[in-house]
Amino acid sequence: MSNRKSYAVFGLGRYGRAVALELVSGGAEVLAVDLDEAAVNSLAGEIPLCKCADVTDPDVLRQLDIGSIDTVIIAMADSLEASVMSTMLCKEMGVGTVITKCSNDMHRKILTRVGADQVVFPESESGVRLAKNLLSAGFVDLLELARDVSMVEISMRPEWVGKTLLELNLRRKYGINIVAIRRGEELVINIDPEKPLAKEARLLVICNPERLGKLR
Repeated sequence: MSNRKSYAVFGLGRYGRAVALELVSGGAEVLAVDLDEAAVNSLAGEIPLCKCADVTDPDVLRQLDIGSIDTVIIAMADSLEASVMSTMLCKEMGVGTVITKCSNDMHRKILTRVGADQVVFPESESGVRLAKNLLSAGFVDLLELARDVSMVEISMRPEWVGKTLLELNLRRKYGINIVAIRRGEELVINIDPEKPLAKEARLLVICNPERLGKLR
């Protein structure tokens, strides 16, 4: 694959399908995989790289060159065994980020222990939202407030550390409005614009999604 960030989606049920299609529509490189040939064929015209394969087989994953993929989304919550196997294999083969869908809290604990970097519950996080989070390139908790307004939590950029919001003037430079600062579990709403920003702080901002490109 090219130098763009690459993704693989294992399992093309409703959730996995939503993730894969949203990633593709956002311009990402996506490898979609399912053991069900009918599911694969139904997406063949919409996802350029769509394969029918067993993702619990290490030889298959090597043939797919999974180790070169940046992020793998495992959307097979109906099979804990398959989710566990594919999660472990992906991590062993060098995948940087493995996001696994689960069906309950016990499965979440198991999947976290075997290496999943993030575990999602489909009831609380839609496939579309997950894909948009991934496409936002480092931003987290992307929430659409309206068609052209999003709320995003942004990691502190190195050049911002130690500077104040007055100095940075992010609204003028990037067109973003800062509504809170997160420091660990604390969410500060009454912001002091003259207080230097700490490295571990995160900014909660509201902006037009098109503005996010300037921060990537």
